[in-house]
Amino acid sequence: MAQNLYKPSVAKAEENLQSTEYDGVVLVSHLPPGQQPAPFGSILAEASKIDESLASVGGVFGVNLPSKRFIYAPTGPICPDYDDVRSFADAAKKGICRALKAGVKCPLLIVPSYDKFKQVELVTVLGALEALYVPIMVREDAPKKVVKPVKLGVWLEDKSRTNTAVTLANAIEAGRFVARDIGGGDPERMAPPQVENYVLNAFGNGSGIKVEVLKGTEFFEKEYPLFAAVNRAASVIERHQGRIIFLTYEPQDRKNVKDTLMFVGKGVTYDTGGADIKAGGVMAGMSRDKCGAAAVAGFMKVVEELKPQHVKVVAALCMVRNSVGENCYVSDEVVTARSGARIRVGNTDAEGRMAMADALCRMKELASGNPNPRLFTVATLTGHAVLAVGEGYSIVQDNGPARDEGNARKLQDAGAVVGDPFEISTMRREDLAFHRAQSEGDDLLQCNNAPSSRTKRGHQTPGAFLLLASGLEKHGLSSDLPLKYSHLDIAGSAGDLPAEPTGAPIAALAARFVLTL
Repeated sequence: MAQNLYKPSVAKAEENLQSTEYDGVVLVSHLPPGQQPAPFGSILAEASKIDESLASVGGVFGVNLPSKRFIYAPTGPICPDYDDVRSFADAAKKGICRALKAGVKCPLLIVPSYDKFKQVELVTVLGALEALYVPIMVREDAPKKVVKPVKLGVWLEDKSRTNTAVTLANAIEAGRFVARDIGGGDPERMAPPQVENYVLNAFGNGSGIKVEVLKGTEFFEKEYPLFAAVNRAASVIERHQGRIIFLTYEPQDRKNVKDTLMFVGKGVTYDTGGADIKAGGVMAGMSRDKCGAAAVAGFMKVVEELKPQHVKVVAALCMVRNSVGENCYVSDEVVTARSGARIRVGNTDAEGRMAMADALCRMKELASGNPNPRLFTVATLTGHAVLAVGEGYSIVQDNGPARDEGNARKLQDAGAVVGDPFEISTMRREDLAFHRAQSEGDDLLQCNNAPSSRTKRGHQTPGAFLLLASGLEKHGLSSDLPLKYSHLDIAGSAGDLPAEPTGAPIAALAARFVLTL
């Protein structure tokens, strides 16, 4: 299929810097120009005498190597109090972008060691690979524009870490590649049926991932009624009809499974806002509202690549278009959820929680009998999340059982190691109270009628709604069957147009639950 026409990969370059294969060397460094190793040190020392910006901006220089040229990509000064390993990823990305502008067709990345950051090699390589991604629309519609290299050579200062860094970088990038394709595809290329086709191809026979596709208006109305409400307007257009795609991974020896990870991803392929339509020019960019499901699919790709033996993973991609029209759902409707809760719609632009709640309820049902189940929702859910923590940061909030285990802190720590940061929010009693019934005809209020960015605790309350609408509030610390649940809001980290999707929080999830770092 077309999505496999181009995919960058990492190759070891252990021999030396004399290889004739590479036509450009990208040197990533935190050291001042005069402290670089030969043959780069003397060149940079001389250049720094006439260019004060060299240590922060870098440059392109000639060098007596078969590659003829090298690109200096400095991190700039690193303050250990506030800076983190992303400084190296940023430098690598900028260095590769500069190399491409210089006409480099086969770059060799020189990756330094830095004791303060445990996975600096892996993170640096991932930063370089981010610059090599080519959007699926370009690969399919304008293949002549695909001029980026398909192979990245890597030369590590610490040779003992080469095999691990290369293996993990290829696995994580495979996942981020899938996430960027799904998340970045336009509303038609990645409409729900098209996502179905993409996923079936990405996880074909022999992948170790079982794929189950749920579809059909009558089926959704019976089994996933909240999802069906969002899907109602789109359901009359065949190419826009919704899908819920289940992906399941189990290791060959199930006796080794210690944890069961259960993900529900928001896959709103386009969000008009529905009847509460997005006005004032804020609808543009809403094709990215599927990046939660895209990240979940990407994480499953990492699982497929690494085949961990200690976890079982189940994922649900809730792919739906929130269209507007005569058949759309509207505020004031009362819809009975899969859990039995009667939900009064307050704002059709709060469609993400509606699309996920029934699938989360289904995960709750499937959790029983699986070892140590952990449930997650992953979504570009609220503008408030961006206001609260800024761009580049995901948010995690735990229910009682997950908080008791320290899941949010462990996820934050894992993300810090691989440059995929999380901030922690806390679910409070006010958040649950916000969604309690306000009239006799319903059990829960889906949302108020103001944007999350103008609502107090605007990113915390949706997690509480998902907890209540799915019935998970009955599985708290004091229940006979406590279930760990964490809500991840990635609105600030997923990437907005015109930038490409980031693939967050795939690296953090992999570091927390799959990798041994």
